[in-house]
Amino acid sequence: MDTNEIIHLAANAGKVMLENGGETYRVEETIDRICKAYGLPEADSYVTTTGIILSVRDHYGQTTSIVRRIKVRTVDLEKVSRLNDLSRNITVRGLSADEVKEELLKIDNTPKYSTRTIVICSSLGAAFFTLLFGGNIFDFIVSLFVGGIIKWSSIKLANINVNEFFINSLGGAMAAILAIIAVNFKLGTHVDKIIIGSIMLLVPGLAITNAIRDTIAGDLLAGISRAVEAFLIAIAIAVGSGIVLRLWFIYYGGI
Repeated sequence: MDTNEIIHLAANAGKVMLENGGETYRVEETIDRICKAYGLPEADSYVTTTGIILSVRDHYGQTTSIVRRIKVRTVDLEKVSRLNDLSRNITVRGLSADEVKEELLKIDNTPKYSTRTIVICSSLGAAFFTLLFGGNIFDFIVSLFVGGIIKWSSIKLANINVNEFFINSLGGAMAAILAIIAVNFKLGTHVDKIIIGSIMLLVPGLAITNAIRDTIAGDLLAGISRAVEAFLIAIAIAVGSGIVLRLWFIYYGGI
């Protein structure tokens, strides 16, 4: 195989994995496996949350490098798992480059769950989080609707490329506004329990987990980047809900 073909294949696999929530060390391992499977033992990759730099040396002593910019980051752990399996099975199954490309394209184009399914599951998640934090059955029902509204709004805003900070701020504000309205109309009992349960949908759990794992694995820059990203998301949620609660206390006394 041509070195240029191998390096593009490895970089594209790493790009897809990183875009869908893969850890930095896992992306580097995947790139390294693909390069070695096709006869490039000297491959060095440098991966951060926003880019991939890959350099390889072929049998003639020539060095080839490539850079991949990561502009979109989401969470799809099924794609990460399938890519991980694909890279491990290249040598075992004797897959050709064309077969790997075809499989990589299939993985990248795997459809996500429908908006309806995501909204329903998010509604249930928010509702049960509310119960977990001490809410009652009325708070559960309110959070069921609030969680669905927040997730539906987040999906629609993300589809038109709205800034993530704004989406999270708006989600926090919506959780606070809807919780206050529901309690004032005697539909719910605890404003705080409804808000906490609803905004759990926005909490960056995977970013926090990956930040810890990357840091432990020695990828300090990637770990710090993910931690900062999680911190900014938390600030966005706090800003949105905090502004609404503050206005509520100022103009209506909080109750």
